[in-house]
Amino acid sequence: MSSPVPVSDPSRAVTQHRDELTAAMGAVLDSGFYIMGQQHGGFEAEFAELLGVQHVIGVANGTDALELALLSVGCERGDRVITAANAGGYATAACLKLGAQPYYVDVDEASLLLTESGLAAAFNALPAPPRAVIVTHLYGAMADVAAIATLCRRYEVALIEDCAQAAGARLDGRCAGSFGDVGTFSFYPTKNLGALGDGGAVCTNEPGRAEQLKKLRQYGWGSKYDAVIPAGRNSRLDELQAAVLRTRIPRLDADNERRRGIHDQYSRAVKDGPLRMVHQSDSSFVSHLAVVLATDRTAARSALHQAGVRTDVHYPTPDHRQKISSDRLSALRLPVTEWAAEHVFTVPCFPELCDEEIARVCDALSAL
Repeated sequence: MSSPVPVSDPSRAVTQHRDELTAAMGAVLDSGFYIMGQQHGGFEAEFAELLGVQHVIGVANGTDALELALLSVGCERGDRVITAANAGGYATAACLKLGAQPYYVDVDEASLLLTESGLAAAFNALPAPPRAVIVTHLYGAMADVAAIATLCRRYEVALIEDCAQAAGARLDGRCAGSFGDVGTFSFYPTKNLGALGDGGAVCTNEPGRAEQLKKLRQYGWGSKYDAVIPAGRNSRLDELQAAVLRTRIPRLDADNERRRGIHDQYSRAVKDGPLRMVHQSDSSFVSHLAVVLATDRTAARSALHQAGVRTDVHYPTPDHRQKISSDRLSALRLPVTEWAAEHVFTVPCFPELCDEEIARVCDALSAL
């Protein structure tokens, strides 16, 4: 019997491009510079060019990127930050680390994303505008961020785009991360632009904010050993990871197109049956995950498992129902978020899937 089709397998990309990766890492070893050297600077410049932004600041991971972004827009202890509760808890973790208070708004039933109308209703219901909004481009699908940015500017609320799952996604020709005051990225190995370990970045078009972020990521230093701003920490993108990412930037668009093609095949396989793919493919969707809605998720996952197709759930517990929040937010109801958490599941979708594996997934989906 054939091996099961995995949800993800970062080792396949390593196998395909081992010589290129080995050469890139060898160049770091030979350089003698292992923290914030030539590869680090090169990556920041090349990723900024791809995104169409003025500044990229490499950091240690995506959650640090969110936390530093919040600091850069003036977020302090006790400040309210609006976000969604269905995106894995990463924005929540960043808020809580700073002592900020996440305020959850329900998502759109079709896209499972925050919307301008939902945020506007929240702004009007609150006694004062929040300090910031974190909008997550979930599963690789961009929210209507242009409209959200206009709303935030009207209320003088900072907008942070969480692009961890949406590297290379474009809306009206502009990349995810270029609409808000700040954009954040994770380069966890399974991301569309993945490192071989942890890594992250923050992007902005504001020179002053970029300089602030550079200080914040390295102890608050203005120059070596000269701490000039509080709340600094050690959060630097590793030189080896920067070298790996530089090899992968030129392939990002092609990899995203491959992901979309796989997702399109799944959409055709489910047709008008009992399943629904959450998103449809266009340039604003880079198919980081292929997420399905099922009336009976347990039965659907069991049938796929029997057919040799592995699945996962992104994400099973909304942020406001996590143990760290459940007492404080026990009365909060987010109907769409809560319903989706019980019905979504993820099927395999990554560029290195072979055609035979894709066909097996399609056959299994169409049989449900």
